[in-house]
Amino acid sequence: MRKVFVKTKNVKQFISMVGNLQNRAEGVPGMALVYGEPGLGKTQTINWWALKNDAILVRCTQLMSARWLLTEILDEMGEIASSRISDCFNLIIKNLITNPQILIIDEIDYLTIDTKIVETLRDIHDKTNIPIILVGMTNAKSRLKRYKHLYDRLSEIVKFEPFSKQDIAEIIKELSEVAFTDCALRYVNSNINRFRQLVKIINKAEAIANANGLTSIDEIMLKEIVINETENFETNQTS
Repeated sequence: MRKVFVKTKNVKQFISMVGNLQNRAEGVPGMALVYGEPGLGKTQTINWWALKNDAILVRCTQLMSARWLLTEILDEMGEIASSRISDCFNLIIKNLITNPQILIIDEIDYLTIDTKIVETLRDIHDKTNIPIILVGMTNAKSRLKRYKHLYDRLSEIVKFEPFSKQDIAEIIKELSEVAFTDCALRYVNSNINRFRQLVKIINKAEAIANANGLTSIDEIMLKEIVINETENFETNQTS
């Protein structure tokens, strides 16, 4: 499988959103929300963009506190956290004013139950004017609406949608080292719409093709792979 980052429709919307944040007019808030169902490429997108653009990326956890979040941000900056939470906050503000970087907070859902953390992110934005991108699951938007002061600062909201037929064809074309016939593509379009599933299917399709000296995979050969992966995905979702 080729190591290529595929720019789906969702990715292109993300890139456009970041551009809007960076080029916003004076007085326009610089916070954004990216949300959607799992498996649509949100994590891959922010990892790719953060690496290419020297952004600060922090992934939240269920037990994260305000101090923990600040410590993670400082760690990404290459700084050592102080024992005083106020010193941690002030050092972050100083660094972001001196060296502005976009701050991306992934799995924001975990933080929406803690007012202090949400308000801390708002304070960082207000004091530095840097873009802050919050990334979450399907319910992230409704959860953040409870925090009016922060929600009003979301000048950009992007929902990652299920892959289009063109997206799926492009993903397979770019990643797979074995061709998929038209009937195979149609079958994938009808049964799969998650990036992780697509990667697994491509990987198994390549293994089958290599083992049998094939240059392409058709619907018949692909059907069993897709059925197995769909069953595994549904089992994981309900477990």
